[in-house]
Amino acid sequence: MTKNNEHARSCKDLKIYGSAALFSLIVGFSFLGVKTCLYTATPLETVTYRFNFAFLASLAVLITGFIRTDIRKKPKRMLVLTAGLYLGFMVLQALGLVFSTSVESGIMFAIVPIIAKIIAGVFLKESTSWKQNIFVCMSVSAVITMFVLGSSDITVNLFGLFILLLSSVSLACSNVLMRYVRGVYTPFEISSFIAAGGCLIFNLATIIAGIKNGTIVRYFEPLNHMSFVLATAYLGVLSTLVTSVLMAYMLAHMDAVKATIFGNLSTAISIIAGVVLLGEPLQVYHIVCTVLIVGGVIGLSLPSMAKKEALPGRKYEKRNRA
Repeated sequence: MTKNNEHARSCKDLKIYGSAALFSLIVGFSFLGVKTCLYTATPLETVTYRFNFAFLASLAVLITGFIRTDIRKKPKRMLVLTAGLYLGFMVLQALGLVFSTSVESGIMFAIVPIIAKIIAGVFLKESTSWKQNIFVCMSVSAVITMFVLGSSDITVNLFGLFILLLSSVSLACSNVLMRYVRGVYTPFEISSFIAAGGCLIFNLATIIAGIKNGTIVRYFEPLNHMSFVLATAYLGVLSTLVTSVLMAYMLAHMDAVKATIFGNLSTAISIIAGVVLLGEPLQVYHIVCTVLIVGGVIGLSLPSMAKKEALPGRKYEKRNRA
C-alpha cells in the first residue's frame, strides 16, 4: 500500500512539475509571436486579437463538450475578482510601458514571486524556509541583472515604475486568489472567464481608440496577414488560455511562490530561444543569469511536496456550500 501511495504521489508530482515546465516553455516562446504581430498591428490590436482567439478557443471547448462545466450555481464574486485582477495586470502593464521602458517592466515582473510570497504569507498563512527564500532571491536577482545588463539606456520614470509595480501586485493577488478559490472553481472555469473578460475589455478599447483616431475601418486588416493570424492564435490559445489553465492547476497544488517563480524561468527560455532561433548574440551574463534562474527554480522546487498542507480554498468551498 505504501509503494502504491508513493507511486501515485510521484505520478502526481510529475504531472504538476510537467505542467509548470510546459507553462514556462509556452510563455518563453511567446515573445516570437509578439514580435511577429507587431510587424503588422499595434500593441493594442495584438492584445485584442490575442484575447479574441483565447475566447473563441474556450467557447469551442465548451460547445464541443470537451470540458463540461457549470458555474451558474457557484458564487461569482471571487471569480470576477480573480479574473479582474489578472486583466488589471495586463492593462496596468500596458499603461506602465507608455511611461517607462521594457527593462523596467521586466524588472517589476521579476519581483512578482516575492510579492506573491508576502501576500500568500499574510492571507493564506503559507511560509517558506530560509533556504527557499535564498533560491527565490537568487532567481529574481538573476532576472533583474539580465534586464539591466541587456539595456544600454535605463531611464527612471517614477510614475511609470509605480504603475508597473501596481501591475505586479495585481498579478500576484490574482495568483494568490486562484489558489484560494481552487476548491470552488476549476482551472478551466477561471481561465475561460479571464478570456471572456479580456475579449470584452480590449475590444471595447480598440473600438474606442479606432473611432477616436479614425482607424476603426482597419479593425480586420491584420487578419489579411497569415503570419499575424498564426502568431495571435499561438498567443491567444496557448500563451493566454492554456497557460492560465496551467497556472491555475499549478496553484491548486503548489504554494503561490513556487508556482509564480516559473514565470522567471520563461525569461531564461526566451533568451535561449532568441539565440537559437533568431541568431541573437549570446553574452556571458546570459549564461550566468540563466544558470542562476534555473538553479533558483530547481532549488525552490526540491523540497518534497509530501508535507500535508491545509488547503485554504476548502474553507471558501465549505462556506459557499452551506
